[in-house]
Amino acid sequence: MHAIETRLASFARPIFGRSWTRFIAYLCLCAAYLQGGLNKLTDFPGAIGEMMHFGLSPAPLFAVIVIILELAASVMILAGFFRWLGALALGGFTLMATFLALRFWELPVGMERFMAANSFFEHLGLVGGFLLVAWLDLKEKS
Repeated sequence: MHAIETRLASFARPIFGRSWTRFIAYLCLCAAYLQGGLNKLTDFPGAIGEMMHFGLSPAPLFAVIVIILELAASVMILAGFFRWLGALALGGFTLMATFLALRFWELPVGMERFMAANSFFEHLGLVGGFLLVAWLDLKEKS
């Protein structure tokens, strides 16, 4: 079995072992946060409305914090500047936002609960991705 794995890895490594592939992976992982931060920045009243919807007060302050966090942490990951810290920040933010916004267990059984549960667990996957980014970055620096 080990020989098969080694052989398959030798075919994948030329593509998936390149730095540009890693950058694309980081960009995909950060895409929702870049888009979300830019949308909130260009529609600040909408960002305030989102904060109010989730009961965060003072809403304008939370909107500013979320915009800065989403954009700055994404840039840190993409630029490799304290990448581990940016990844942990977005991972922590995602975990908190997931428990705030996707409380599927409070919904009645049905399609809405099903969709919220799917989204909840997809967001946990994002948290895992950010933990891997932090782990890889810290491992490479040791």
